[in-house]
Amino acid sequence: MICPPPPLARLRSRAGEELLHRVAGPAAQHKRARIHGAPGPRWFEPRSPIRLVHADASMYVGGLAALLLQSLHPEAMAAVWAHSGFRGDPWGRLQRTSTFLAVTTFGTDQDAAQAILRVRGVHEQISGVTPGGVPYRASDPHLLAWVHIAEAECFLRAYQRYGRQPLDRVGQDAYVRDMALVAGRLGAEDPPETRAQLSARLARYRPELRSTPESRETTAYLLSRPPLPGAVRIPYAFLAAAAVDLLPRWAKAQLSIPRASRLLLPLAVPGGRAVTAAIRWVTPPPPPPPPPADAA
Repeated sequence: MICPPPPLARLRSRAGEELLHRVAGPAAQHKRARIHGAPGPRWFEPRSPIRLVHADASMYVGGLAALLLQSLHPEAMAAVWAHSGFRGDPWGRLQRTSTFLAVTTFGTDQDAAQAILRVRGVHEQISGVTPGGVPYRASDPHLLAWVHIAEAECFLRAYQRYGRQPLDRVGQDAYVRDMALVAGRLGAEDPPETRAQLSARLARYRPELRSTPESRETTAYLLSRPPLPGAVRIPYAFLAAAAVDLLPRWAKAQLSIPRASRLLLPLAVPGGRAVTAAIRWVTPPPPPPPPPADAA
């Protein structure tokens, strides 16, 4: 006779399945099985820094921080606003982004290369003009580099603050170098390969960054009006405060941070730790890796 799981285990399982469904879509389990279980060589070794960072619950904080930081570039924000389905289908955009990160980090060489080609193909079709009259192309290497730098900066900051095993300087440099491999194949302009280079490149973009109506609306949407059920609004508020707290001071000054998020900033770090711990608890482990090709 098989005994049913206790209530706490059932709650954990349901919460984990719901989180995966939100982040990776209705085919989440199939995607995970393919990404982690398909045989074949990978771009990155099992203990590589990019795998450590991208497998950690701190990515939820880092990902939200990256979206906020990216919104400060008018041309990049115009492309997202006009073409990505950000407002009409926010979960779809999140699922596409998370799947791309997972495939290029953990998937086979072949699947990762195909993911790159798909995204490059989409970028080639996106162009337009900002409300200020500045033309943009999603395939522009300079804009691609901005998106990459904002992600690498925020993912790494989040992992160093909330991750299981913060990286030493050598590990941080290796993470930036790992990320540069993916960014370069996407077409980003001269992606940085050390932590110091990443900080320097971020500083070089500052004259291009400013608050716009689109960035202000995006900030309000992400922090005050997320498309979430009421039961998770309080944990999300602490996660949002942790993401805001993660940003450089100059970025926080340029963004129109809602009052509720500003009031929670004194509790951002303990709140962020509690939320990331809860995410780790409910997230099911990935499928086991495939056996080596020469295994009997």
